[in-house]
Amino acid sequence: MVKESVVICICGMAGSGKSTVAKKLAEKYGLKYYSGGDALKALAIEKGYMPLEKGWWESREGLAFLETREKNLEFDKAVDQKLLEVAGQGDVILDSWTMPWLLKNGFKIWLEASLKKRAERVAKRDGISIKKALEALRNKEEKTKAIYRKLYGFRLGEDFTPFQLILDVDNLTAEEVFQTLVSVLDRMVFNK
Repeated sequence: MVKESVVICICGMAGSGKSTVAKKLAEKYGLKYYSGGDALKALAIEKGYMPLEKGWWESREGLAFLETREKNLEFDKAVDQKLLEVAGQGDVILDSWTMPWLLKNGFKIWLEASLKKRAERVAKRDGISIKKALEALRNKEEKTKAIYRKLYGFRLGEDFTPFQLILDVDNLTAEEVFQTLVSVLDRMVFNK
């Protein structure tokens, strides 16, 4: 009997904790981890940006790269093509804003967190004020949503039709989110 390949997509707005939990789940289940954000950073480096510091996406340079992406949608198309290739190989957890809509298969999870909670997390993570984190998140998310609406027609953070699970993480710790997802994935994906 051939073991069925697993593809899990973790999605949520910036600061929802998707990267943290996706990496932890990949380690637990022995799956590869692939991040759309990391792939975009690799493209940014090729274009001369330096996305090495903590909180780069919310920095002036990160937002400038976002404006470049708005003008040239080929960056995002290239990243999404790579993610589709990785998904095709299977046994992977994807941390991506687009794959839930572009992939036909896979188990898709949306982590829902309020803007206030996400700003608090980003401020703590990046060592900036909550006010600055709020401003950066609003700016980044407005532009990112516009890119995906223009490129693929879906509404990031508003259309939840591709998801099998939507988890409100506002009042959960990272460990509680992880344990909740393990319970669901054990039952619904790994048939334990």
